[in-house]
Amino acid sequence: MNKKKITEFQALVLNYYKQSGRVFSWRRNLVPYRIWVSEIMLQQTQTSRVEEKLPLFLKQFPNVKSLAESSQADILKIWVGLGYNRRALNLKRGAEYVRGELNGRLPQEVSELEKIPGIGHYTARAIATFAWGQKHTFVETNIRTVYFNHFFKNKENVTDKELLEMVEKTLPKENFREWYWALMDYGVELKRQGKGKNTKSRHYTKQSKFEGSDRQIRAAIVRFLTEHGDTEIETLTKNLGFDIDRTEKQIQKQIDEGMLFLEKGVLSLG
Repeated sequence: MNKKKITEFQALVLNYYKQSGRVFSWRRNLVPYRIWVSEIMLQQTQTSRVEEKLPLFLKQFPNVKSLAESSQADILKIWVGLGYNRRALNLKRGAEYVRGELNGRLPQEVSELEKIPGIGHYTARAIATFAWGQKHTFVETNIRTVYFNHFFKNKENVTDKELLEMVEKTLPKENFREWYWALMDYGVELKRQGKGKNTKSRHYTKQSKFEGSDRQIRAAIVRFLTEHGDTEIETLTKNLGFDIDRTEKQIQKQIDEGMLFLEKGVLSLG
C-alpha cells in the first residue's frame, strides 16, 4: 500500500471523528481503573447500557481496593442488565490479583496486564492505549468493519493476523487514543449504512438467540437472586418458569464456575 492511500485513509477516519465522534464518560476520564472497568463492560454490550451502569458501578466500587474487598453478590446486583455475568466475576478476581500481586496498581506493560484474570489480548492493548497513550495494534468488531470495507472488499475468510498487519501499516505517528476511538466510531457509522461485513472474518461466529437459550436461563437465575436474596433451589426453579432439568443443569454449571454457592439446599451469590 502506498503512502498516499494511507494518508487519505487516515484523513477520512479522523475527519469523520472530528465531525461526528461519540462522547463517552470513559473517554473523558482516563483513569486506568475506570478504563479497565469500562473495557470489560463494553465486551458484547451496547454503549448505552454501559453509560448507564458505569457511573453506578464506579460509585460503589471507586477503586481496585473497594472492588477486591466487595462481595460477589454486591457486584452482581450492579451488573445485572449488562449480561455475561462471568465478566463481573473476572473483574473481582482481577481486582484481587492487582491488589495482592501488584500493590493495587494496574501495570502499564501489556505482558503484565495479560496476567490479570479476565484481561486478554484485545483488552490489555486497549487499556494500555487508552490509559497511557501507548502504541499497539488491536481489533474489535467496529474496527474490523472499517478495514473490511476499505482494504478487503473482495476477499473472504480474512484472518485477524491479516487485519492486524493492515492496522499496523495505517497507524498514525501519534495520538493513538484518538485514532482507535475514530476507527470505532467510523465503524459504527459504516454499520448504520448497512456496510457491516464482519462475516468476512475467518473468526466470525453468529451469536445464538438469547430467547430460550441457556444464557437466558443463567441470566434469569442471577437476576432472581439479586432481587430476592438467598433462595432454596426448588423455589427458584419453580419461580423462573423454565424447564426444571435445564435450569438445574445451569445452576450446577454456575456453582462449578464459582458464580453461585450452595449450602444446605440454599443458593446464594456469595
